[in-house]
Amino acid sequence: MPRGILATVTSKLINWISTKEMHGMVTEYFKNEEFVTVLPLGQMPQTSAVYGTNRVHMQVACDEHTQRVIISTAIDNLGKGAAGQAIQNANLMCGLPEDAGLSA
Repeated sequence: MPRGILATVTSKLINWISTKEMHGMVTEYFKNEEFVTVLPLGQMPQTSAVYGTNRVHMQVACDEHTQRVIISTAIDNLGKGAAGQAIQNANLMCGLPEDAGLSA
């Protein structure tokens, strides 16, 4: 595995929603975020796909048995880690394009 972090986060659903519906909502929410890619259903995040970038790849699923949403992500902890995040935030604070100095 190339450097990076794979993270899985779960949360209890108050009301049931299908994976397809959740995927659509998450995709819509992040559609204008340059550094966030919601992967097509069935494709899992891989650290090799984000190596050397400031990007995050994510996938969502809903488990009917446990009534939980599961979000899986992959980042390059050097590119999207503290340094990349600091540059991205500084760009926003200074009125620069969000991706200045971050796109390779």
